[in-house]
Amino acid sequence: MSNITGLHHVTAIAGPAQENLDFYAGILGMQLVKKSVNQDDPSTYHLFYADGEGHAGSDLTFFPWAHMRRGRDGTGLTNEVSLAVPAGSLAYWNERLTKHDVKIGTQVMRFGERALPFTDVHGLALALVETSDAREFTPWGGSPVPIEHQIRGLHTVRISERNRSHTEQLLEMGMGFKVLAEENGWKRYALGDGGSGRILDVEELPSVARGAWGTGRVHHVAWRVDDDAAELAARTQLHEVGTQTTEVIDRIWFKSVYFSEPGGALFELATVGPGFEIDESADALGTQLILPPWLEPARAEIEKGLPVLAAPAVEAEVK
Repeated sequence: MSNITGLHHVTAIAGPAQENLDFYAGILGMQLVKKSVNQDDPSTYHLFYADGEGHAGSDLTFFPWAHMRRGRDGTGLTNEVSLAVPAGSLAYWNERLTKHDVKIGTQVMRFGERALPFTDVHGLALALVETSDAREFTPWGGSPVPIEHQIRGLHTVRISERNRSHTEQLLEMGMGFKVLAEENGWKRYALGDGGSGRILDVEELPSVARGAWGTGRVHHVAWRVDDDAAELAARTQLHEVGTQTTEVIDRIWFKSVYFSEPGGALFELATVGPGFEIDESADALGTQLILPPWLEPARAEIEKGLPVLAAPAVEAEVK
């Protein structure tokens, strides 16, 4: 049995932080559960959006590098993030996204699930996918989206590769995935018995050049492990199949190990705990700038260099 149990979070690169906040909290109705900085580049925010408690597997996070050039489509990247919504919700979301001038695609069926593709304010490819699968979920009372339509968390990610075979070997032998189904050039991989938050889609595009990081692109995908022991065991399994990893890095709210899959996409192992309430109470998540202890001496300088964030500009709907 795999020590990796599902998606933990996805981190992407955004443009201006205020536009990012307005989109994810104001339009998509996700809660800002942690406002911090990139620990390797404290000149930019690290913003975490999730459900009402910030459950592992519900959060989509961003580095708002406002002056970075636009990313380039291609292989070796995670090219779409799918978010889970309750069955029957897409009509609501189609209307809401259209109302707010969001660029949406045509509803499609993927592996028997209804999906609505769209792009965020900075070009990140997303999709809302209807699911009835059981998930950890706490509604956010301050959301402009009614509880019955709120985003439940991460559903899957989609990766494009020039050559899928080496990636498949890592997924199956190093991470515990199994092939669940194939459809229209995509292979769907699952952890355990699959289900929302435990799946990954991979396509092979042998004639497509390598893509590049930039605004509107996924930076990395984090996979969930239960605790420190499970993380070390998963790291050992990766080493046994020849995958190089970093040491364990303490990210305060979870512990991380990073590695690249053979095609080039950056992955992470992340523990479920300690969680976002280690330094903020449940009713105050995301309200203050939280810095790791080693950056606290530079707080005044860091705050001076960050843009002031206002509450999302989008008005709440009457519920």
